[in-house]
Amino acid sequence: MCGITGIFDTRGSCGISRAVLQRMNDSQLHRGPDEGSLHIEPGVGLGHRRLSIIDIATGQQPLFNEDGSVVVVFNGEIYNYQQLIPELQALGHVFHTKSDTEVIVHAWESWGADCVKRFRGMFAFALWDRNQQIFFMARDRLGVKPMYYALLDDGTLLFGSELKSILAHGGLRRDIDPLAVEEYFALGYVAEPRTIFKQARKLSPAHTLAIRRGHPIGEPVAYWDVRFSLDNPISEADAQAELVQRLKESVRLRMIAEVPLGAFLSGGVDSSAVVAVMAGLSQEPVNTCSIGFDDPAFNESAFAQTVAYRYHTNHRVEVVKSDDFDLIDTLARLYDEPYADSSAIPTYRVCQLARKHVTVALSGDGGDESLGGYRRYRMHLMEERMRAALPQSVRGPVFGTLGRFYPKADWAPRMFRAKTTFEGLARGSVGAYFHTISILRGPMREALFSPRFKTELAGYNAKEVFNRHAAQADTDDPLALIQYVDLKTYLVGDINTKVDRASMAHSLEVREPLMDHELVEWLATLPSSHKIRGQEGKYIFKKSMEPYLPQDVLYRPKMGFSVPLARWFRGPLKQRVRDAVLGERLAATGWFNPAYLHHLVEAHQSGASDYSAPLWTLLMFEAFLRQVVDTSKAESVAVTA
Repeated sequence: MCGITGIFDTRGSCGISRAVLQRMNDSQLHRGPDEGSLHIEPGVGLGHRRLSIIDIATGQQPLFNEDGSVVVVFNGEIYNYQQLIPELQALGHVFHTKSDTEVIVHAWESWGADCVKRFRGMFAFALWDRNQQIFFMARDRLGVKPMYYALLDDGTLLFGSELKSILAHGGLRRDIDPLAVEEYFALGYVAEPRTIFKQARKLSPAHTLAIRRGHPIGEPVAYWDVRFSLDNPISEADAQAELVQRLKESVRLRMIAEVPLGAFLSGGVDSSAVVAVMAGLSQEPVNTCSIGFDDPAFNESAFAQTVAYRYHTNHRVEVVKSDDFDLIDTLARLYDEPYADSSAIPTYRVCQLARKHVTVALSGDGGDESLGGYRRYRMHLMEERMRAALPQSVRGPVFGTLGRFYPKADWAPRMFRAKTTFEGLARGSVGAYFHTISILRGPMREALFSPRFKTELAGYNAKEVFNRHAAQADTDDPLALIQYVDLKTYLVGDINTKVDRASMAHSLEVREPLMDHELVEWLATLPSSHKIRGQEGKYIFKKSMEPYLPQDVLYRPKMGFSVPLARWFRGPLKQRVRDAVLGERLAATGWFNPAYLHHLVEAHQSGASDYSAPLWTLLMFEAFLRQVVDTSKAESVAVTA
């Protein structure tokens, strides 16, 4: 696990400033505190920060092939590298290390751009082939590892594991993309391939970008996709048995390390299943850690303790105060872009705890998307049955009217909070799902943004992100369609981003067995009835885990990794919210409607409505402007002065 960065002259062979490249590399010190190295040749500069996990003695980067004509910097793990080494040796390649990194350069020599199809793992890498004059970038199938890049006006390409390394170059324009702002306030993150800055991009998951020096730069190319065929004829009993075996294989591959290894244990189904499998594969007690909260409404530590006791793990718990909100500015700097998932706070803390004892931790992330675990999936299927019963010509007017006039009753029991359901029933399937998951739904964003900002948007709606992916889903199954969309959006932009930044802030590598692409592919062949049955999500997974986990862990309501925002914003953070949301920094953008900002603050703090999620989204956007935009502008001026 590492941080990578670099500079490539796409037009010629201009000199690369060692000082600039060093600055870019040093900005990611937290991603790799063990070693840092640079490689510079005409028109190419590659930087690497190393967190040593595999082949500690000889796996240094940048790493070269036998004659030094191919060089790579790599972040991640190729879990099947031990199987690929003899295959590549049979093709005549000579290995000088035992690292998975060296597999990449030799695989490139033998298979070219198709080498990525042979890799099983989480990875982002950049490679320079001097003989072919090709610069090549790639990102893993599910976007576990990040890759940012930017093409400057003079033809210079910058790349890095985090935006901060590109910002450190000093040549990136800081113009904020209004379309990215629209996506952020709808989704809580900026969706791939966009970034918050107009000039920068994310390389999308399962994509590569090959650039031949002196030639026009093309678009990234997809090399993989998941297909929800749902046509596997396997029996339920056999599916349970095969799921367990596939999970064991995925976990086993992710337990390869030369450093202390452990697991997160939240007390939920996914992390508990991973720990149970690890315990069966390990001769030593598994190291586990979890975060507890002093507020019982948010505390799952008792369930984690039950699993830890059953499997005799070396379990460590750290109780976090429910008023642990001092990380706001830290998180803004850490994520480089506005990011509004408040569970980043406990995620940061559990990574901090884990790093005290291990260097690698396995997690249960990715299970909800592939196995149908989210409550919103079950709600969506209920709405789909109602949509199927009534034509759009009836649903649109009837439920649209009900949605407009039904009160937003946050204070009422859930069964009476029907406004969102009515609004969803008035829409088509994809539009309804987008409406359900949006932090600020369409009418709220319409009220939030100023006339000037709406002009800049020119009619763009973040729903287009979902429409674009839905068009590629190749399924009309209601559950499979939204699972596919989530795998392309929420999993990548929210979950993977959160875990990567929080873990690497503490130089911790996190591995996700439930995101193994072969497991994801197989799960996509199972009928949707294996995933949600009645009101039970993750049906087949829970049944398969019954011999391994207690019933109250498997079948209790999903709690999530949340923090008490509503109470914070009426109590200890009351003034901070007012200062941020109603203050000068947001007002200076000219993008927001001041009257609506006042409404959000006053209605929430009076208890009339629960606007905690929109307020957190605004709070984090304001922190991003102060901590990233303003700071990076000042640093850029200092560098060029």
